Amino acid sequence: MLASVAMALPAHAQEAAPDSVTATLRADQPGPQIHPDVFGQFAEHLGTGIYEGIWVGTKSKIPNDGGYRRDVLEALRAIKVPMVRWPGGCFADEYHWRDGIGPSKARPAKVNTNWGGVNDDNSFGTHEYMGLMDRLGARTYVSANVGSAPPAETAQWVEYMTAPKDSTMLAKERARNGHAEPWKVQYLGIGNELWGCGGNMRAEYAADLTNRYAQFAKSANGPMLKIASGPSDSDYAWTETLMRISGKHIDGLALHYYTRPRNKDWNDKGPALGFPEREWATTMAHTLEMEEFITKHSAIMDKYDPEKRVMLAVDEWGTWYDPAPGSNPGFLQQQNSLRDAIVAGLNLNIFAHHADRVRMAAIAQMVNVLQAMLLTDGPRMVKTPTYWVFDLYQPWQGATALPIEVKSPWYHKDEVAIPAVSASAVRDTAGQVHVALVNLDPNRTLPVTVSLAGVQAGAVTGRIVTGAAMDAHNSFEQPDTVRPQAFTGAQASGGTLTVTLPAKSVVVLDLR
Repeated sequence: MLASVAMALPAHAQEAAPDSVTATLRADQPGPQIHPDVFGQFAEHLGTGIYEGIWVGTKSKIPNDGGYRRDVLEALRAIKVPMVRWPGGCFADEYHWRDGIGPSKARPAKVNTNWGGVNDDNSFGTHEYMGLMDRLGARTYVSANVGSAPPAETAQWVEYMTAPKDSTMLAKERARNGHAEPWKVQYLGIGNELWGCGGNMRAEYAADLTNRYAQFAKSANGPMLKIASGPSDSDYAWTETLMRISGKHIDGLALHYYTRPRNKDWNDKGPALGFPEREWATTMAHTLEMEEFITKHSAIMDKYDPEKRVMLAVDEWGTWYDPAPGSNPGFLQQQNSLRDAIVAGLNLNIFAHHADRVRMAAIAQMVNVLQAMLLTDGPRMVKTPTYWVFDLYQPWQGATALPIEVKSPWYHKDEVAIPAVSASAVRDTAGQVHVALVNLDPNRTLPVTVSLAGVQAGAVTGRIVTGAAMDAHNSFEQPDTVRPQAFTGAQASGGTLTVTLPAKSVVVLDLR
């Protein structure tokens, strides 16, 4: 760990008196639309994320719809999952799409060399992924293999998925495999982490490959946005190079950033449960670095793309802890606590502040892996605290961002000093205004006063996610320890909103 962690306040926040929060909401100065895909998900062939977590097959005793777990489908539909990225991740650059089509029994098995060394029988392939998207009503984000496959393989996969019925040999093969009509591919990832597991490339070489693969991958069924493998964390030189060489040939640049309590050694990240307050504090401080990363990467992108045509796609984000005790370390299995819920709220607020450039994101990952929405164990399923934060933020999907300037006191713990409160606000598609407040201080209830401009509120309702302990979590035995409750600690009158904001909480308010 660094000797000290002190976060500068973002442009939309200022320091306030030690024990109170003041804010100004400008509903009369609407900002950009928040794209629904900012609330996207990530499902990689990793651990039990797909097999057992989403896909159990038609012969399973677990209730399923054509092989997909019914409980998982219902839970994901309830939070209106807008988009799912697949098949990776590091897995993508070793994935050959032909292994995952045709009769399931005839598909070749492979060893997942990245994640646990287990066999993948390829029973979940292109048709199964598209079937999941159909059942969720979600947009598709397919990551192509740039690391170990030629451009022709990507081009042929796109043709297989999008070519009109009976138009080409690949379209006819798709029909023989059970789907005559073409699918839409809304996003195509041009490789994954080309600076790392995707090939350990130099930025210049990665940019040249990006241009080559993007040139030959052509959708025959509507627009397909091409997302280049972008930077990790603060690698601003990578962004500079990719935008300079590939900016005109891509539609998005992917940013990956994972929050860890201990960010010095990847082999010592810290536990998901039973952590001290100091690691609560460092987790929050490292989460807030996302604001700086997005701001600086966006500034570089502005040099080459002042019209903001190219999106910054934060298509891997979330917490990463040491593996759950007793689990396969390659499965990246971890519990999900109230701490993760706060991290989710902070990130979603940051994305809302940058809606002009951040128009897609994908939390890692959807089921059973890292900061998951859902955990499964045989026939059992539990919704995590992170799931419930996504539930609270549903009005943000497709809403108009509203500026909100916050003057917050600091939260201090050992060497950490960070703003205690984060906020975002929107006007939803029906015209209603919503305000999200995140109190990352685990000890103090804070009074909040919000001055309202451009909206009159005579009443306010809300919901809260919080818990008794910093690591409060839902288990299969106690699935409802952390879940939304009605929040009655807010009042609105004319141009003022007052809130008593509990410690370690995420609150979403609906102004009426």
